[in-house]
Amino acid sequence: MTDSIFEVVGTPHPDRAFRVKQLHELGFTWADLEDEAYWIDQMVLMSRSTYEELEQASSSLWQILDKTVRYVYQRHDLYELIGVPPILWAMLDDLPLPEPGLISRYARFDFSVANDGSIKLLELNADTPTGYVEASIATPWVLEQAGYESPNVRMKELVAAAWAVERPDTAACVAYGEHLEDSGTIEALVRHSGLDIRCENCLELWVDNGFLKNKDDRVIERMFALYPKEWMAVDDAGEALSYAIETGRLTMFNSPHSILLQSKGLLAAVWGLYELGLLFNPEERETIAKYVLPTYNKPVFSGSFVSKSMFGREGGSVRLFDAEGQLELEDQEGFDSSELFPSVYQKRADLATINTAEGELHLLTGMFVLNGTPCGLLGRAGGLITGNASHFIALGVK
Repeated sequence: MTDSIFEVVGTPHPDRAFRVKQLHELGFTWADLEDEAYWIDQMVLMSRSTYEELEQASSSLWQILDKTVRYVYQRHDLYELIGVPPILWAMLDDLPLPEPGLISRYARFDFSVANDGSIKLLELNADTPTGYVEASIATPWVLEQAGYESPNVRMKELVAAAWAVERPDTAACVAYGEHLEDSGTIEALVRHSGLDIRCENCLELWVDNGFLKNKDDRVIERMFALYPKEWMAVDDAGEALSYAIETGRLTMFNSPHSILLQSKGLLAAVWGLYELGLLFNPEERETIAKYVLPTYNKPVFSGSFVSKSMFGREGGSVRLFDAEGQLELEDQEGFDSSELFPSVYQKRADLATINTAEGELHLLTGMFVLNGTPCGLLGRAGGLITGNASHFIALGVK
């Protein structure tokens, strides 16, 4: 595609098994999943000017969303509007908000960057983003092997800076030791932090008189967990965990307030405040007009739109509607959390298309924000909905 700001570079190495083994040794152990090639052994390079705009847009949007959370904070009508489960309201109200720009120190924006370079924000995962190993370890390695520099090289030092402040004693995920991606993610974060941190399986943790403990009765005081905070509303021990956080016996990272940033309903709040002329200054309004898609709590569109759960993850619950408002496509792979949480409705945006060894695919552009700094590109390529079945492809800059 000659007129695209993206360029696919390289051809897959004839000895894939050797390359996969090299990545495995670096900590990226799921390049192949159940005989499926998750990693595409090629690179996508975006134009330097688009990358610089993306970095600037990420920085501005980060501040706008932070400002919106501070507007929503302790307002139960707005908690309800953005889908935050009532069981968490007391915890969110009683705990002080972190300092500006640092509600979440470990987050990832997902953008639609079209072939012409136009940028639109699809969502922010400010609570439990994955893709860290792909972005911080695999991407720089793939690019370096081919003689390119990666803009992702600062990710490790920014994680170390974040965790030097937060100092978790434990990192946890569900099915630690079995789930390759989540286990590999927390292990890489622990390694990059340089701290002495224990890794645990969330399913083996329990709350005893307000204290969180592991299976050996070790009390956990400060925990980073790849555990979506909205699940406290539906898990059996969720109320006990919320109480442990609320009473200060347990400090969680990301901060509990990251659920306010995480909700896709927050984008509807941003858009509503923008339309009403509230909260934002002229510069912020310009950023919103340029990069934020019209997003509402109801399907009010005359053209094509997307519906998704306010707490949908990995493409789960995403439904695409055409210009006539008819359902065109829905995700069949991810868990549909719209049964548990309300939905938002967002104007559709065009993902770039790239020609790869796996065929013509749509490219989703991720940008990590670590310790408040936009710093790491994540390329995922797949269908119109980027879900669990999508591929990872290293994303760099020309």
